[in-house]
Amino acid sequence: MTLLEKVYLAKERIKGVAVHTPLIKNENLSEEFSAQIWLKREDLQPVRSYKLRGAYNKISSLSAIEKKREVVCASAGNHAQGVAYACYKLNIMATIFMPLTTPQQKIKQVKLFGKDKVVVVLKGDTFDESFHFASLFCKEKSDIFIHPFDDEKVIAGQGTIGLELLDDIETPIDYLFVPIGGGGLAAGVCTVFKQLSPNTKIIGVEPKGAAAMKTSIQNGRNTTLEHIDKFIDGAAVQRVGELTFEICKDILNDIVLVPEGKVCTTILRMYNEEAIVVEPAGALTIAALDFYKEQIKDKNVVCIVSGSNNDITRTEEIKERSILYEGLKHYFIINFPQRPGALKEFVNEVLGPNDDITYFQFSKKNNRESGPAVVGIELKEPAAFVKIEEQLKKRKFNYQYLNENMKLFTHLIL
Repeated sequence: MTLLEKVYLAKERIKGVAVHTPLIKNENLSEEFSAQIWLKREDLQPVRSYKLRGAYNKISSLSAIEKKREVVCASAGNHAQGVAYACYKLNIMATIFMPLTTPQQKIKQVKLFGKDKVVVVLKGDTFDESFHFASLFCKEKSDIFIHPFDDEKVIAGQGTIGLELLDDIETPIDYLFVPIGGGGLAAGVCTVFKQLSPNTKIIGVEPKGAAAMKTSIQNGRNTTLEHIDKFIDGAAVQRVGELTFEICKDILNDIVLVPEGKVCTTILRMYNEEAIVVEPAGALTIAALDFYKEQIKDKNVVCIVSGSNNDITRTEEIKERSILYEGLKHYFIINFPQRPGALKEFVNEVLGPNDDITYFQFSKKNNRESGPAVVGIELKEPAAFVKIEEQLKKRKFNYQYLNENMKLFTHLIL
């Protein structure tokens, strides 16, 4: 049986559990990019992400004997919720490993969907570390491991999105933007479109700080990243799947790397303008449109919105990352002369009338000619930054710009 045939089988298997989500044209994005922009709303699944498709397809296809054993999975959130929901529906016990960094909202949702059928274990700082602990636990207990992406039945389940897209849209899809974490969704959709819509250009989208698939394709082999930015937790993996890599490397037309700050800007925009709540991974494909704006003009474009499991406690960090990316927030260490009027000079002569100090930490040092202060400045427009630097140099303020020193910036600010 081919993988495409397995996708068709998965479509029947998940009926009544996973929702056939709507494909909605977004008028604002369409006007902005002079294209027909459609959003595949996987954030409207019962567990608010596409992960239910693969998890349910895999677990429901277990044999009667296998269903009597417990299942185990590792996940940063959405796969865990899919497994929990599937296990509750199928009356199967599950032990779910999640990173210690997982937002509380996702942990609570896993317990909500799984009820008395799941036990959540928090281990490791990243998905990959959590995956390692889950694998050891599974071997010790002889349980069934439900991989979040590197499994044919999981890939087939995610691939049902591709079948729905082709069923729902009346005109050919020119560009399809697909988020990539471990690659299960991309592999499933690639499998469908390669055979049923070969002229569609499939653009994978990864976080800039976790470019595991792009790096692997460039290297010609599946490559483990040493360090990743964990902010976009639903798509931040150090290594993609072996199966997913083999499928994606020959079918993806391109991979766009989107800065985390750009994703944050998109999250806020979708909420403010469209009343759509998306998690960081769910905003990836929409954020990628800016990097393809010339190619997609007058084209039929689909963005898969993969999920909406966003933790409201992250809102301040999302806002901060967004305005930093937009060039509207700047941090400095400034050595102020320890004399009366130094701060007044900075405020009156260095800052413009619309610039705002939003962060200030200063500790006066005895017997010192100057004292360092960490200063955060928010601007109305990015161009104002040039004038601030000009005035700092003109008035001979000794300063260090923190935005370009991420290690020090993270230590002092985030």
